[in-house]
Amino acid sequence: ERLARSGAQGARLRETCAINKSLSSLGDVFTAISAKQTHIPFRNSKLTHLLSPCLSGDGKTLMFVNISPDTSDAEETLCSLRFASKVNACELGLRGGGAKRNLTIQDEDE
Repeated sequence: ERLARSGAQGARLRETCAINKSLSSLGDVFTAISAKQTHIPFRNSKLTHLLSPCLSGDGKTLMFVNISPDTSDAEETLCSLRFASKVNACELGLRGGGAKRNLTIQDEDE
């Protein structure tokens, strides 16, 4: 969430900052896993710490990305799609080559 755009204040501002930090930490974890780094920064946030058993094993993950067709939301939509692309490029799992996730885009006409 863009703080300047939302105008969040007080408790909502603190909550928004915490969510943004957690999502940033989640992106760091996926980057480290994709790069096959020896250290994965699971302890950088509560979210990644809680997800560590799921992300470090042979499990599969599913991510939903909310995007907006409104042109005023284009920058946030692009950021969301970039994050989803980073996650999609990541291969989880230690045994048997891992569990590869594939991005599927469905056309409205189908």
